[in-house]
Amino acid sequence: MRCVICRQAETRAGKATLTLERGPATLVVKGVPARVCPNCGEEYVDEKVSLELLKSAEQVAKAGVQVEVREYVTA
Repeated sequence: MRCVICRQAETRAGKATLTLERGPATLVVKGVPARVCPNCGEEYVDEKVSLELLKSAEQVAKAGVQVEVREYVTA
């Protein structure tokens, strides 16, 4: 897919580090599969992965964790 931000390049398969915040909780997930623009660095995560990450962020918030760093693991 062509990057919607810079419109200069086709995105490529890669990895991203995402930071999700829910209230006082912060979840950092490394190694998330994403499409990455080689020109501007914009990262695109597909819907299935996004839903998994949002569920993880909700669990972290409910557990009362302030900051957690994880490596992405396919469910």
